[in-house]
Amino acid sequence: MPAELASINVRFHAVERSDTRGIQQLVGDGVDLLVDLLAYRGADVRELLPVMASAATAVLVSSRAVYVDSFGRHVNGGAPPRFDGAIKEDTPTLPPAGNDVDPFSREGYARSKVAAEQVALDSGLPVTIIRPSKVHGRWARNARTRSFVERMLRGERAIALADRGTSIDHLSAAVNTAALIETIAVQPAPRILNSADPDTPNAEQIVRAIGTRLDWGGRLELLDNGDPHPERGQHPWRSAHPMVLDTTASELLGYVPVGSGLDLIMEEVDWVATHLNAR
Repeated sequence: MPAELASINVRFHAVERSDTRGIQQLVGDGVDLLVDLLAYRGADVRELLPVMASAATAVLVSSRAVYVDSFGRHVNGGAPPRFDGAIKEDTPTLPPAGNDVDPFSREGYARSKVAAEQVALDSGLPVTIIRPSKVHGRWARNARTRSFVERMLRGERAIALADRGTSIDHLSAAVNTAALIETIAVQPAPRILNSADPDTPNAEQIVRAIGTRLDWGGRLELLDNGDPHPERGQHPWRSAHPMVLDTTASELLGYVPVGSGLDLIMEEVDWVATHLNAR
């Protein structure tokens, strides 16, 4: 448990997500807010509905991966999707998966998330579905900035970026999503909301900001699509077409972002750098 959370009396309880009885005992007679970040299948949500019913507000965290474009393409498919502008919450999604589908597979992840969403929304409970984009922040299990932080701290003189670094794949700061949940907590209702940062930096802007933060003195090589070595310059924000979430519905509820994604991603950079330097 991070010290800054322990200092304000946040308590941690190790309970398996599948242990519905254990979660029920933890919730007791009811809670003001229940946030589920671990539901991957419809069955996961169905088993927890009695507990959700005892919460004044319930939030289910899903994913932007559920969206499909006008041709049915999605981020985990073979062909990259192409959306006409920012993606709103009423954009079509993939069909739901059955409980026999592996939710941790590339093919099954998004469809399983759709199934989880549908069970929550069909329950009649005031469950808000949140669809974040590429989440970043401190304590990230697989921080997307890590490889760049490592290379810059090693003193690499040049770092290549594919697509000339122009790719845009919307970011979602964990603290901005937390601010949205705080807004939802006092306005319980069944709904779907996108959660993403107020800005849409491209890959070049993100990596240059990381370099500035770390006082990196190297240079970026912005590669054209015709580079003879396609594996060069790969990065976690590469997207064939911009993928941006529309957050108007969240803002209409009174949600105010904590900050821009380009500023807040530095919290992850600092956290990664601290851990690397401590090794």
